[in-house]
Amino acid sequence: MGITGGIGSGKTTVCQIFQEALGVPVFYADSEAKRLILEDPDLRRGIMDLFGAEAYTEEGQYNRAYVASIVFSQPEKLAALNALVHPAVEKASLAWHQEQSQKGAVYTLKEAALMVESGSHLHLDYLIVVIAPEPLRIQRVVQRDGLSEEQVQARIRGQLPEADKLALADFVVYNDGQHLLLPQIWHIHQQILARLKSQN
Repeated sequence: MGITGGIGSGKTTVCQIFQEALGVPVFYADSEAKRLILEDPDLRRGIMDLFGAEAYTEEGQYNRAYVASIVFSQPEKLAALNALVHPAVEKASLAWHQEQSQKGAVYTLKEAALMVESGSHLHLDYLIVVIAPEPLRIQRVVQRDGLSEEQVQARIRGQLPEADKLALADFVVYNDGQHLLLPQIWHIHQQILARLKSQN
């Protein structure tokens, strides 16, 4: 199963409930991407070929600020970076899912911000989309990341519109402060289990 939503929608909170309340294993694609950028030799080489040796510091850390300064002004470089990172994350995700299945997980969740944009939702059985009103999303990210409202709005504009994600959703979680999360997640969990049972 995939779980996505725009910045500030509260995907991570929803994942934590699936994980802690229901015991569903969660693969955090964005965290895994950061790990692979540091640890995967082929990916490191590809990034250095694309951005030069300055893409990593002398200590071997990823020079995020340097790479960001390039990709935000050159969309083709961002596309090239994503073309390196997304397949590496997808490969790691599939291996992790197999491992969890062998351990007896009934289903797994993969969380990613750019799941639809990267096309990785096509490798999943179901898609859960977490939504929240834009003013609330902006408020959450300003408080969480210390960004200005304008910076958050720019990031929202850089992501696929919520309506496009909703059009692909099998399940929707309303994280708007009006609807309780746990009953919604429990209901989705039961529906997933019922669908899996009907397939066997």
